[in-house]
Amino acid sequence: MFVPADERLVCPDHDGVGGILDVQYDQSGAREAVAAGVGEGIDDLWKYAPLLPTDGHAVDLGAGGTPLLDAPTLSRELGVTVRLKDERGNPTGSIKDRASAVLTSRALAGDESVLTCASTGNAAASLAGYAARTGLDCCIFVPADVPEGKAVQPLVYGADVYAVDGDYDDAFSLCRRVAANREWYDCSAAVNPYAVEGLRTVGHELAEQSRASVPDWIVYPMGNGCGLAATWKGFREFAELGIVEECPRLLGVQAEGATAIHDRFTGERARAGGETQADSIDVGHPHNAQKACRALEDSGGATVVVSDREILDAERTLGRTEGIYAEPASAATLAGLESAVDAGTVAPGDSATLVVTGTGLKDTASARDLVDGVDHVPDTPAAVPDPE
Repeated sequence: MFVPADERLVCPDHDGVGGILDVQYDQSGAREAVAAGVGEGIDDLWKYAPLLPTDGHAVDLGAGGTPLLDAPTLSRELGVTVRLKDERGNPTGSIKDRASAVLTSRALAGDESVLTCASTGNAAASLAGYAARTGLDCCIFVPADVPEGKAVQPLVYGADVYAVDGDYDDAFSLCRRVAANREWYDCSAAVNPYAVEGLRTVGHELAEQSRASVPDWIVYPMGNGCGLAATWKGFREFAELGIVEECPRLLGVQAEGATAIHDRFTGERARAGGETQADSIDVGHPHNAQKACRALEDSGGATVVVSDREILDAERTLGRTEGIYAEPASAATLAGLESAVDAGTVAPGDSATLVVTGTGLKDTASARDLVDGVDHVPDTPAAVPDPE
């Protein structure tokens, strides 16, 4: 443990040990203040400001305070009580806004001038939006095959976007080198520990919203592993405060093309890297695998791997049963739950909360093969058929 004198992102004595730093601080008084407000509604993540390391800064676009929705149709079909933590309503459309709110607040506290990150898409759009809010410059690195919607969004916010030949790991490598050379503030979730601090507020909210009936499982899609580890950290903190009496188990879901955390957790032989249409979790070498595996182990959790076909089918199912248009990585949670139910990992009568991390509007191309085309009809009522 060390006390950084600046925005140090890597331990000076790491001796080759990988993983992301963990932020720890004395929160005893702050936790009491937060506990006193439990049950009074959640407008945004800044309700938990006393628990956030932002030195009094609070960049606000309205992130957090997202609903926890019942999913009655899915519950009936699966024999499991399903609820949805719906993160699509965040300012830029994904859970990454929680991270960006804290990261940009840290940047202001540290008098940073240029923000940068490597991203598969959602974090790029989010950081760019929050940078625009603060007036800071922003430079983004994405894989060359990033969905068009996720590349356009940060451009609209005024960021410079660089598509890097290769995958996420290549984009991250270039981002790290440029950031070090030019002294930019690297907000990549794969290296900056304050991203986790923002993301952990989803765990706080879930604990507060479900304190009357804690779910047996929280289901989360895994790319770098930051979100799952952060959710566990936040929920566990509220259990330590006595806001909830117990913690749920974690079910981490990965796509067949990117299974590194699952392989590490289960002890299976590492698979060769592949590809997946669930771009938000398409990470071949996750930098937060250690924390993710520790969270899974501490919670008594499990992991599951699903195919792209299962993910896309789940995307359609979420839309048609519950009116939720989720991006593929988010839909992976439903595909994972279905697989876990079939395998007996999740038992009949259990309860599970799926974290819907981002909106499908960012990646409409993935859904085109799931739906019929638009029907063209002449301008006459008789030509319009009744619904099937």
